[in-house]
Amino acid sequence: MNTAAQHQKSRAALIALLGGVLVLTLKLLGAWLTGSVGVLSDALESIVNVAAAVFTAWAVAYASRPPDESHPYGHEKAEYLSSTLEALLIGVAGALTISAAVTRFQHPQALEFVPIGFAVTVIASVVNVFLGRYLVGVGQRLRSPALEADGRHVLSDVYTSIGVIAGALLAVFTGIAWLDPLLALGVAGLLIVTAFRLLSNSVSALLDPALSAADLHTLSLALESQRASYLEVHDLRTRSAGARRFVDFHLILPDSLSVRDAHARCDALEDAILAALPECSVTIHVEPEAFKQGLPDVRF
Repeated sequence: MNTAAQHQKSRAALIALLGGVLVLTLKLLGAWLTGSVGVLSDALESIVNVAAAVFTAWAVAYASRPPDESHPYGHEKAEYLSSTLEALLIGVAGALTISAAVTRFQHPQALEFVPIGFAVTVIASVVNVFLGRYLVGVGQRLRSPALEADGRHVLSDVYTSIGVIAGALLAVFTGIAWLDPLLALGVAGLLIVTAFRLLSNSVSALLDPALSAADLHTLSLALESQRASYLEVHDLRTRSAGARRFVDFHLILPDSLSVRDAHARCDALEDAILAALPECSVTIHVEPEAFKQGLPDVRF
């Protein structure tokens, strides 16, 4: 990855960490002022956000390392470790929330309306909206699974915060104390679902998925742009790992070509692919014209 892109990813990871600390501070203050277990459960998730932001910063830095003898294909998959850990931490936050809610059911506590406490919690959610959208945008633009996962988690936190605030306010104005822990249980359920989805996505990504439909279409256009230079492409395989893409295929060339000419055509084809799909590793296996019989051309 080029230096400018890496700098942007590092800056986004730092912003995620600083934003997470700010939101956590605001939510803990709101929980203390309101005495709401629902608001407290929301603050517990923000602790997860901060821990995840720390690991995201590490993963982004580690994934940027160039290939070496021990990792010849690079270190990009480290970013998926970040989203996996985040999923596990979210699950822990969900379990702690359930424990706090059950305790409050057993020992109900009436809540008082503390305007500044609820205002602080709302401000924290507004910060999360901007932070989450920023991280998702940077993650998609720079193909960073760690930043995008962190951003989507932050945005999901906004919805749970809305539910928590609504439950606490209902408990205050209706006098029904169990509404607060009930909404806390709802938050716990959302946390566990979010954890499961993040974990599923991370595991799937670690299993070397093929390129997206959009990337495959772009690849087909790049191959077609050089169609006059080869006879056929077959046995195409693709995979992705963070910002890196990997493409390999067999290329049938005329028997009359010299090794030098065949190499030149492979270089031209590789350049076309790299121009269309940056951060791509291309492997081409050249075969003679005799191999063309009975082999279908690649179709996307």
